[in-house]
Amino acid sequence: MRYEFTKMQSLGNDFIVLDGVTRAVNLGAAAVKRLADRRLGVGCDQVLVAQPPRDATADFVFRVFNQDGGEVAQCGNGARCLAKFLRDTGLTDKKIIRVQTQTRILELRAQADNSIRVDMGIPEFTPAKIP
Repeated sequence: MRYEFTKMQSLGNDFIVLDGVTRAVNLGAAAVKRLADRRLGVGCDQVLVAQPPRDATADFVFRVFNQDGGEVAQCGNGARCLAKFLRDTGLTDKKIIRVQTQTRILELRAQADNSIRVDMGIPEFTPAKIP
């Protein structure tokens, strides 16, 4: 399957960002690995997918896939790119965008200087509670 994508970077991390809001995006681990491969694919640290919200608590679902194809809970630098992508592509014009990850709702805030601030919440350092 072919996908349109946007390549973005934030503070040294690079991402492939996909619009799963206006078109279906169904990536398996093998597809993510191919996309993320720096020799044979596009190459990236992570693949990010924006999808429609599951409920009224969020504006979008934010999915994050590592190079190995595994889905992870969140990524701060990726969230900044996602917010810029959502605003630049016209998927939203909100200054505060609420995105639902696997574990929580993140607030992505567009600043006056066009930068993005992400509230990642309170860090968890208890080993048993870290996924």
